[in-house]
Amino acid sequence: MMQIVVVAVGGAAGSVLRYTLQKWINETYLQSFPLATFLINVTGCLLIGIFYAMAEKGNLLTPLVRLLLVTGFCGGFTTFSTFAFENMNLLRSGDLFYFALYALGSLVLGVLAVYLGVFLVQKIGA
Repeated sequence: MMQIVVVAVGGAAGSVLRYTLQKWINETYLQSFPLATFLINVTGCLLIGIFYAMAEKGNLLTPLVRLLLVTGFCGGFTTFSTFAFENMNLLRSGDLFYFALYALGSLVLGVLAVYLGVFLVQKIGA
């Protein structure tokens, strides 16, 4: 039960920070490029790398704090960080086939799924 609470607290903090930063960046830098999401995704990747390295280095992060920061906070801040982290693990293990399948499949199928969702709602008239 404690793990669920820790993930929920970290996720809430990450989500609130993402919302606040996106709002501020989008109001400050008006442009067509999705700068806020781009910066948040890259920052989330940096953070998950830092947290992962700290946990692997030794006693710098307890398992509960790692759960709070990696799964909770980074998961709430951006799921892209988890996606990048999992791809890094596939590359590190030398599994190039699954890396390519996961990276390209997620991108292509993700965009197609969003398009399909919009299409279905427009067709149904909801």
